[in-house]
Amino acid sequence: MTVKDAPARVDLAATDDIGWAVRLLAATPTHEHRDPELLRRWARAADAFGAALAPVACEARIVERDGGLELGLLARYTSRPPTVELYTDTIDLAERTVDARGWRHWYPPGSVRAAALAHEAVHVHLHHGPAKAALKRALGHSALRLGRLRVPGHVAGAEEVAAHAYARTVCGLGRSPLLLTAALDAEAEARSGSANGSNPPPARDARREN
Repeated sequence: MTVKDAPARVDLAATDDIGWAVRLLAATPTHEHRDPELLRRWARAADAFGAALAPVACEARIVERDGGLELGLLARYTSRPPTVELYTDTIDLAERTVDARGWRHWYPPGSVRAAALAHEAVHVHLHHGPAKAALKRALGHSALRLGRLRVPGHVAGAEEVAAHAYARTVCGLGRSPLLLTAALDAEAEARSGSANGSNPPPARDARREN
């Protein structure tokens, strides 16, 4: 996931967590022409769903490695076999970004790694259990209606919003990791602008391969 339109010198914190969630959804394919109020309704529902989830243990294997900055990744979950990869170089950059922007009161030391792990634990949870269907019901989006019957529809990006809200809640963060993701995107844009036209990918919270 990447949050668009996050220039390095603007006050990113002026946009609240739901605002960043709306931006995430708006930047997700299939939502380009959605009504902004519909996106906001979905963002609120997904955020509330993630924040209300009971704590879940990460049942996947956890691997820490470098190379996240080159790949544009903070963490990712792969399902075959179930593995959560945490990219230590990107996590270190995120911690430095927190200090540089004066956000330490929102993201205590060590919380970036904890939030990344919690975020991916929810993806594992949603991938293997009934919670994914519960999220669809919470969003209230219908893929098909037949009289009084309806089939809950998938909302691309909603799982990401829920996972960020869950991480914010269980890790006791003052702001969603979405804000930090926006700052990492801004850092990537700044680096690309000073690297003789090179364009490394922005840091992302997760990219799953199912």
